Amino acid sequence: MLTVFAVSDSTGETAERVARSALAQFTDAPVTVIRRGEIRSAELVEAVVQEAAGRDSLILHTLVSNELRHVMLEETRRRGVDAMDLMGPVLERLGNQLGLTPQEKPGLFAQLVAARSRQVEAVEYAFRHDDGARVEELDQAEIVLVGVSRTMKTPTTLYLAYRGWFAANVALVPGVPPPPALLALPPERVFGLLMTPARLAELRRVRAQHLQLGGSPYAALADIREELLRAQILCIDRGWRRIDVTGKSVEEVALEILGLRGLGDERAAG
Repeated sequence: MLTVFAVSDSTGETAERVARSALAQFTDAPVTVIRRGEIRSAELVEAVVQEAAGRDSLILHTLVSNELRHVMLEETRRRGVDAMDLMGPVLERLGNQLGLTPQEKPGLFAQLVAARSRQVEAVEYAFRHDDGARVEELDQAEIVLVGVSRTMKTPTTLYLAYRGWFAANVALVPGVPPPPALLALPPERVFGLLMTPARLAELRRVRAQHLQLGGSPYAALADIREELLRAQILCIDRGWRRIDVTGKSVEEVALEILGLRGLGDERAAG
């Protein structure tokens, strides 16, 4: 029986997938596939080659380290083990075409896949938890934005989500108490977005005209001042940090929030 060793300095998943895809062309082939991942030293390479030696075997490897690929070549030749480098020729050809040197960092592709997966999940979470929806799931959020209407809560939430952070937002509505799920969150996760009354009144007037809300206190300056005051008092009482979003872009607000949370600009995978 042939034993195929799928070897990598990362998970070994790619090498194993290649092996199994090729073996699918051989019906009922007497083959065993063994994955050996995290092979990141010369000693570990030598150990795998030793394991493969003395039996009917084939090593398929995706080592990104040039040094380890040389060790694999030398050891397999010395011990008479058949081996195929699945990564080296591709890296060399790409390097020649691009005029660049590969980073030789194991697991970069897996990190990119994980980061992309998390980004998709974060965006879905943001849409599901916009404007106080599904407040019972707020404990899953890493960042929760609160504020009165038109204080950039939704666009800032989505900006954070597109960078891999699980964010939600809850509107502070006059006469409606904040949901218990919000009040139960650790205060460092919650940020109150505030704005000068004049600027907020301007934004609300535009929205009121669009929605045909003539005569509504929604855009009245006095009512807006009262809303903002109550929002500020709530933030102070709950220990929520406050962000003045007046004249700021969504990106500036998001970066300020991440800075206060001690987080990087973009969520790293892994």
